[in-house]
Formats: sequence, structure tokens, C-alpha cells
Amino acid sequence: MKTIEVNTLTKMFLAGAKNLEAKKEWINELNVFPVPDGDTGTNMTLTIMSAASEVNNLSERTMETVAKAISSGSLRGARGNSGVILSQLLRGFTKGIRSCETLDAMTIANAFQKAVETAYKAVMKPKEGTILTVARGAAEKAAELALEEEELDVFFSGIIEEAERVLATTPDLLPVLKEAGVVDSGGQGLVEVLKGAYDAYLGKEVDYTFETPSKSAPVKISAETEAEIKFGYCTEFIIVLNQKFDHKDETEFKGFLESIGDSIVCVADEDIVKIHVHTNHPGQAIEKALTYGSLSRLKIDNMREEHEEKLIKDASKIAAQQKKEEPRKKIGFISVSIGDGIGEIFKGLGVDYLIEGGQTMNPSTEDMLNAIDQVNAEHIFILPNNKNIILAANQAKALCEDKDIIVIPTKTVPQGITAMINFMPDSTAEENEARMTEELANVKTGQVTYAVRDTHIDDKEIKEGNIMGIGDHAILAVGEDVEQTTLDMFKELIDEDSELISIYYGEDVKKEDADKLGEDLSDLYPDCDIEVHFGGQPIYYYVVSVE
Repeated sequence: MKTIEVNTLTKMFLAGAKNLEAKKEWINELNVFPVPDGDTGTNMTLTIMSAASEVNNLSERTMETVAKAISSGSLRGARGNSGVILSQLLRGFTKGIRSCETLDAMTIANAFQKAVETAYKAVMKPKEGTILTVARGAAEKAAELALEEEELDVFFSGIIEEAERVLATTPDLLPVLKEAGVVDSGGQGLVEVLKGAYDAYLGKEVDYTFETPSKSAPVKISAETEAEIKFGYCTEFIIVLNQKFDHKDETEFKGFLESIGDSIVCVADEDIVKIHVHTNHPGQAIEKALTYGSLSRLKIDNMREEHEEKLIKDASKIAAQQKKEEPRKKIGFISVSIGDGIGEIFKGLGVDYLIEGGQTMNPSTEDMLNAIDQVNAEHIFILPNNKNIILAANQAKALCEDKDIIVIPTKTVPQGITAMINFMPDSTAEENEARMTEELANVKTGQVTYAVRDTHIDDKEIKEGNIMGIGDHAILAVGEDVEQTTLDMFKELIDEDSELISIYYGEDVKKEDADKLGEDLSDLYPDCDIEVHFGGQPIYYYVVSVE
């Protein structure tokens, strides 16, 4: 074969997604730090599955509709740095094919190049030895082969062979990979996508069925009793546009929805429109939407069957707040949180909306956009509090058009807390952004957890089950005992300029043990103020900071 059409491309993409899903746990284990929440494989899988779900739900498959579904689905479903980069690779690739009826080697090679250009632009400081390097190597090989080989079988196999070769070199480009004895996990994930796609091209049997990626259940706006519910069905879906949808169309469609229901949300992006409506006739909303394109993520809930009192009361408050149509306040805050105690601390500092997730489950770009929708403010500060969430926050910022989004690049929860403490209400948003970002350099963070496998990293021999004290850039201490390892970690964090030690203990730590740790630190470092707080975070016994 010298060309492929949309049906073959669709099968290849879905098979690539399936192969990544099958290998995700193995890819998770390739993370350099042997922590119990290694999640590259999970993040990449959730990202591509979001796109696969949209492709699978298309009523009509053309090169353009499939390209749009892959792009928009992966963009909004992107989680973690690896997931965001994968979404940008897919976005760039689909830009290169959406106007074609068939794809030959040269077209695919050009799309590969577009993918790499798009992904590199999305990362502020691209690092070699990562998924970007593997993608670039595959793109360069595709360009070379396209000039001399028309047969796609040879073309595809050559690209995969080169991608695997480049992947094997990643430890030479990133010393930390070589020390840990692993290749780059994101690059391995990309290779698995390519291998799965090639299997489908060769006609190997693949199960193409998909389930919609799991996500936290949205709060449903509801009345307290069945008698008070005027419109019984909470209806949500996304329109994947196949025609123009300008301001006039949006106004007309909103007017139609208002004629059959209430609690209406109609948000239009370049290629998609997100709809939410409460109505007694969900079928009418669906029929009208189908005149603009195909539907995905269709969800209809019978609100009269909602019987959990807490959910109903909370949702009623949200509905009441929405109906007030209060004017926007000047400043709002969104923070990623990792435990009940830490969430309460952020709320006490003035955070409007918490996104639960953090290290154990990186929020997606769409989670960020949903949070932005909930905060009625002109300027919204986002605190990712994890280096693996910053890209998703920036991607949400790029997709938001009606609010000024400011991402403070907080890499840890203590940095997020410091940023909030340094917010000055009387200063402008720009002045606060500068001050909050500048103060991050004054915070040193440590996290204490256990190792899930044997490895050698940062000149330390680590065995499965060891306790590790991890600093901002390296593993600082390894031992058998939680408290002693934590104390050893503090020896590396504290210097003559240190003034404040903050300890946030996790859900698996007893209060008396955390208090004893605080007392021991007071004895060891009498010139430092010690604060002990309940964090409630999973997996990490302690999250600490030194300022």
C-alpha cells in the first residue's frame, strides 16, 4: 500500500491508544524516582483515551472530523507533562492531515514534522532525552524515508525502528536515566503508540472498543425535592463542529435551549461546543445540536433520582449562586490540593476552588478549564503545586478567552502556600504575579515516602520498601525508619539562614508521631520556628518546607 484513507487511519490511532493502555503499568515503572505514584503511563493513557473516546463516538468519520476529534479530545484530556506533550504532538500531526482525503508517505512525514514543531513550542524549556527527542528522531527518519520509499509498510517499520533506536539513547542524554538504569518513560509511551498503530496497519486483530475515561463526577445542580424540580434531566454533551458556529449561531442555539430548559452553559471553542442544559426534553436538545456536527461525551442524568442529601444541598447552593449573577470580583484563586488538611489550609488563605489530585492523579486540562468556569473573577491565579501539572495549567490558560489566567509555577504544596501568603490585595495582578513567583525561590521542600523498587540514583542504593526523603532536585536521605529518614533529610535542607520549618503530616501518620518529630526538630534546631499541620495527603508520610 502507498496510501491510507480515514478508516485505516482511525484503526491505527485506536490501536495505538489500546497498546499504550496495555503497557501503562510497565511505563509507570520506568519513572526515575521509585515512588509509589509514578504516573507517566497513566497520564499518557488518560490523555490518548480521551481522544480515542471522541473518535469512537463520531457519527461520521472523515479525515477532518477524525483529526478534530483526536486534537480536541487529547488537548482537553491532557494530564501531566507527558500527557500535555503527547496532546501537542497529536494536535500538530492532525493539523497536517485534516485537509487530505488520503495520506501517503510524504504527507505523513510532513505531519510528523508539524507534530514535533508544535510540541517543542509548547514546552518553555525543552529537555533532550525525553519524549520530544524520540518524536524528533521519528520525524527526521520519516522525512528521510519519504524521499526514497513509497511503500508504507517499509516506511512505518523504518520510523518505529528509528524511534526505538533514539529511545535507547535517552540515558546518554539524561544522566539521571542512566543512573537509574531506565529509558525515558514518555519516549517509551510514544513508541508503544507507534507500535500499536503499525499492528493495526498490518491487519493484526485489535479490540477497538473503548470506555469513556473515568473522571470525577460533576456536581449536579438540583432542587431539594422532586416536587421542586422543574426540569428533570441534566443533559451534557460536546458538539464536534462540521460547519461554522459564529456568535449568531451561539445566540440562536442558546435561545433554543432557553425555550426548553434552564441552567444553560454553551461554550464554543474553535472546533467544539460544550453544552449543559436542564430540560424535560433532552432529545430535542440533541436533535438541534446534530444540525451543527457530531456529538461526543453525551451524558443524561435523571435528577429526580438523585437522593443523596449532601449532594443535593451543595448543588442547590451552587444553583442559587449562579442565579444571582453576581458581578465578577477582581481576583480569584485556584489551587491543586493533595489532602483534606492541606485543602483547609488553602481555603483559609483565600483559595476559591480546589482541584483534588496533585501527585497521585494529575488533573487534566479540562479539569483546569472546569475550575476556571467556577471562579467568577477577572484575574484568576492558578497554583499547580506540582511540576507535572504546570503544563496542563498553561494549556488551560491558552484555551481560556474571557478571563485573565495567571499560572504561578509552584512545583510543591509548600510553594503554593508561600505564594498565597505573599499575595497582597492592594497590589495589581501583575505586581502580585512577580512577588509570588519571586518568593518561590526562598522555599526548600522535602517529601517522605517509600520505594516501590530497587534502584540506584543520586549516588544512593535504594531497596524496595526503603523510606526516602526527596528534595526539590534529588533524593536526600534513604533509611528504614520514617522519623529517622525525615530527620536525615532535614540535615540536608536546613542551613544557617533557615528560620521556619513547616511539617504537613499525611493520612498514614499519627498526630503524636508528627508532634514528636516537631519536638525533636526543636531540640536540634532551636533557632528555627517549627509548625506542625495535618495535611492528610496519601502516599507521602510528610511534606515539609524550610524557609
